[in-house]
Amino acid sequence: MDSRFVRTGRNGEVRSGTAMVKSGQHDAAAAVAEFSFGNPDRALLDVEVVDLGRLTGRISPETRTVVHRTDFHQIFLVTRGQATTMVDFVDHPCAPGTLLHVTPGRVLRLPRPRTPGGDLQVRMVLFAPAFLPRLEPARTLLSPFGPVVLRLPAGQRAGITRAIDDLAAEYAHAVADTDEIAIEILRHLLSALILRIARLPQPDGLAPAANDTFMRFQHELERSFATTRNANDYATRLGYTLRTLNRACHAATGRTAKTLIEARVTLEAKRLLAHTDLPVAAIGRRLGFTEPTNFGKFFHRETGHPPGAFRTRERT
Repeated sequence: MDSRFVRTGRNGEVRSGTAMVKSGQHDAAAAVAEFSFGNPDRALLDVEVVDLGRLTGRISPETRTVVHRTDFHQIFLVTRGQATTMVDFVDHPCAPGTLLHVTPGRVLRLPRPRTPGGDLQVRMVLFAPAFLPRLEPARTLLSPFGPVVLRLPAGQRAGITRAIDDLAAEYAHAVADTDEIAIEILRHLLSALILRIARLPQPDGLAPAANDTFMRFQHELERSFATTRNANDYATRLGYTLRTLNRACHAATGRTAKTLIEARVTLEAKRLLAHTDLPVAAIGRRLGFTEPTNFGKFFHRETGHPPGAFRTRERT
């Protein structure tokens, strides 16, 4: 990520470096700070390996702290110091050996030292989804619902670190963006890194690979959460009984389909409340609520806060 990334601001402005151009293609009230992949060193490569210190040195102070989302994957490995990283409204404390994987579309704030001026070192691997070949064993990790934080066991830390080092070394020595051999080596090294991460112990004891039924449900949920919150609708669209769908969801996450649907709607509501200026009623309509009071009751039940109070708290 650097100043060449195109940022869509809250007021519909598109910023590239120091230039600022008004965009008529965005809903001015609904725009969220977004960054698209752009490699400053090798413009045609859809992968970059960089240290957090170098990255923050080439972006604006605002970008270092802004809550944003990207259209690419971000892997962070904390190697020294103590940090905090916010992903989807959860602050994650990070110590050496903490690995974070942020999938496209999730909102985040870059890692920052827990104490001002703290000595923090973080390795980063950024890559566009299309750069990675299809990796079935890693599909849960790469999905929009994959785990964010993984604590590296002592016995696994050296292997993950070495995989990032190998990727960084090849990235540094690639002679040209069009070097097909170098590009394929980078793609294979990245695949190896992702597979190593995918076999790490998963949070909450979940299996490292979800079942096919659950994966299909995830994709349908991402497509339809704003139009229906009825678990039966999802089961019918996917060709399953509700019992089968619930069994698959419970096996993968320990939660029912209904609970996962409501969690996804709540997350989107939080994103829109915190990072857009849309009126609360408009957010409710966007998420499929025909009456503002119904949206307010839903949000309060799921979060313990009225929508307006949540927005005020997040912006204070």
